[in-house]
Amino acid sequence: MKTLLELSQVGIEFKTDKGPFKALDNVNLKIREGEYVSLIGHSGCGKSTVLNIVAGLLRATTGGVVLDGREVTEPGPERAVVFQNHSLLPWLSAYQNVELAVKQVFRGKKSRAEMREWIEHNLKLVHMEHALHKRPGEISGGMKQRVGIARALAMQPRVLLMDEPFGALDALTRAHLQDSLMEIQRELANTVIMITHDVDEAVLLSDRIVMMTNGPAATIGEILDVDLERPRNRLELAEDPRYNHCRQEVLRFLYEKQRKVDGTARASPGAGQPGAAHAPLVANASTGAEKPQPPRAGRTVVTPLHGKHVA
Repeated sequence: MKTLLELSQVGIEFKTDKGPFKALDNVNLKIREGEYVSLIGHSGCGKSTVLNIVAGLLRATTGGVVLDGREVTEPGPERAVVFQNHSLLPWLSAYQNVELAVKQVFRGKKSRAEMREWIEHNLKLVHMEHALHKRPGEISGGMKQRVGIARALAMQPRVLLMDEPFGALDALTRAHLQDSLMEIQRELANTVIMITHDVDEAVLLSDRIVMMTNGPAATIGEILDVDLERPRNRLELAEDPRYNHCRQEVLRFLYEKQRKVDGTARASPGAGQPGAAHAPLVANASTGAEKPQPPRAGRTVVTPLHGKHVA
């Protein structure tokens, strides 16, 4: 597959009262067409900043982003963004929210009938055809996020950018949406860049996982290839040694980075050592769950269902 998107020597500084703050430094990444790439790292490591630069919402201070041979300098419909907050207009129905994006991109290119068919098609992709005319206040949080994804897909973007799209959802809804996203990506072969704090989510969905170092001057620390065949079944992966190896590699990186921040002298649990797969750090890379704790008594099963530990 050819390279679709390239970040070259990307760095960015922000002005503050105490002087310039360098958030990113020398970020280099090539993403192939049809690839699913996750960015993971501790809070404040610049993941969202990278995504915003790719989206054209921020301009890099040094370096730049090239999409299919053209430099990214501003937002464009070829890069659709799905945020953790669905950002639907509450006075419009699900259909009308998607229609806004379709009219922006396809006005003069599609007839009214074609646009209507396209809107309904994309809502069907996310299993929301039964709620076309419901407003956001009449549907659940998971349904709202499905509509947000449909709106992004309806723009026919070359790259789908997702900033913790399932972070605010309950575990079961999150798992259903992960499955839906895998189905959509398999059908459409979208190029996807997703930010996540969930290690299991990253391994389940991704072709590669990009692990960010801690800021300031954050950069790419390691890149992990996820060598798991598609389609992927989360229950089968729970017993797959390759899945668990990928999982442990990400955890090792995150644990080591946090250990340096904390200034502790404790060694990181290695692969195969007792407790290596049981510390709550594995569930989430955000600051709220970074410090490892002893496993609970009884048998603990690690499952890629939603990045949690089920005793």
